[in-house]
Amino acid sequence: MNERPQRQALRPPQLAHLEYLGDATLFAGQMQALIPKCPLLENFSLNEVRLLAHFMHVYRAEPAVEVIREGDGGDFMVMLLEGRVEVHKRDRWNTPQVLASVEAGRTLGEMSMIDGEARFATCVAVESALIAVLDRESLARIIVEQPLLGAKILMEFVLMLSQRLRATSERLLGLLDERQVHGAANLL
Repeated sequence: MNERPQRQALRPPQLAHLEYLGDATLFAGQMQALIPKCPLLENFSLNEVRLLAHFMHVYRAEPAVEVIREGDGGDFMVMLLEGRVEVHKRDRWNTPQVLASVEAGRTLGEMSMIDGEARFATCVAVESALIAVLDRESLARIIVEQPLLGAKILMEFVLMLSQRLRATSERLLGLLDERQVHGAANLL
């Protein structure tokens, strides 16, 4: 029996509109080249990246195609292997605002993969992009089958999310300080 149709049947439905390119082991060399600029992989050996690739799949997103949609459910994260993606968040008037532009080596969607909550933002390919996908079920398999690799991945997630929380907290404090200064100036 051909394995490819089986794997495609297991694809996250949110990615059905993307071109499926196959098992990420075909792209392990590209993943290994990202080690210096990928926070998730920065402490991984070449062998650990190759092992991780066995649990991932790769897709292509053409320009202007959504990779992740705000509000959707999601049990997977993506690692940008090549290309560029913009992250958009809808404001209170429902207008998309660009939060960030990310390049190869960045990961997106970790929070939803971990907690199962709705996606926080929309990620749109700005140019043709290759993404490697890790879903929650594959992460659970890694933890069972390769516990050292699983522990390392989880530690990297904790570090990345902690750094993002610190950065967000700093920005929030800056906005609150700015608001207080402007509020005090209006009183004068």
